[in-house]
Amino acid sequence: MATRVSGQGSRDGQARTRLARAAVVAAARDLFLERGYAATTIETISKVSDVPPATVYRLFSSKLGILKALLDISIAGDDRAVALPDRPMVRALLADRDPRSQLSGLAGLVRGIMSRAEPVHRILVSAAGTDPDAAALLAELTRQRQHGHAQFARSLARTDALKPTLRERDADDIINALTSPEVYRLLVSDRGWSPQRYEQWLTEILVGQLLPPPTDTSTAPGTDD
Repeated sequence: MATRVSGQGSRDGQARTRLARAAVVAAARDLFLERGYAATTIETISKVSDVPPATVYRLFSSKLGILKALLDISIAGDDRAVALPDRPMVRALLADRDPRSQLSGLAGLVRGIMSRAEPVHRILVSAAGTDPDAAALLAELTRQRQHGHAQFARSLARTDALKPTLRERDADDIINALTSPEVYRLLVSDRGWSPQRYEQWLTEILVGQLLPPPTDTSTAPGTDD
């Protein structure tokens, strides 16, 4: 008589797989940052994570696959299989009709992503210098980031929130430049800004660059000062 696999057994297997993936990704992050991408082998990742090499290959296929998983988790903040543009927080920001609130939310979103992902982005940039597959991954990551920024520029343009002198393409260029990993690295990693100061600066400069100045309504027409 055949034995039917229980639902509990399936859930246990999924839990073990998830734990193994998390252990490999955590070990890889530490090793990549300490030794560099090129000097880190899957065998070393396997030893540090206590996950057999065959299992590492089965879960990730290659060292680049591990780096991609590390990037995905660093950007999203978790390992859920939900793309960043489909996350409720991003959808809510794009639906916000208050442009200042939208840009403030974008600055907070970027700060969170960069605080997790900027060190990993540096690993990828370094690997891309000698590894064509890593270079292709970097290009795809850049394309995805630019696509996300374009959505915010389009949202502001459609609600006529931009300065009269700005086109949607101009807004896209400004957002893309100011929220880049390079600017975050310069201010936070190199110049020692706190992430909170970076977020405040990014909010203020995005609002100043993209939106018209607020109208002064403190003095109503026809009244004395």
